Amino acid sequence: MHWYVDVIKNYVGFSGRATRTEFWMFVLVNFFIAIFVELIDKFILNGLRVFSTLYNLAVLIPALAVGARRLHDIGKTGWWQLIGIIPVLGWIVLIVYFCTDTQDKENSYGPNPKESLQE
Repeated sequence: MHWYVDVIKNYVGFSGRATRTEFWMFVLVNFFIAIFVELIDKFILNGLRVFSTLYNLAVLIPALAVGARRLHDIGKTGWWQLIGIIPVLGWIVLIVYFCTDTQDKENSYGPNPKESLQE
């Protein structure tokens, strides 16, 4: 859960790097929270989608920021997220990028985050 909270705390942090674990744990926790909020909208508000819309707007910028930091971790610019606009092919490319391992050494976006975790 701390991965999710750390991303939310760094909600406008588009600089730096994010490990695969940080990115995918955020995605996982976000997915379950989104399902829970959808269920609240469906059963309490009769499908009005008030809470789910507010939640999705609240996590939009943090999700973009952690995505950009994840792409920085493999040496790509955060603008590569825009390839997700292309249906299917763009999504496949992004998933491959998000699953790619960290660059071993420091790159132009900062030091290797795995090295700071091992110390």
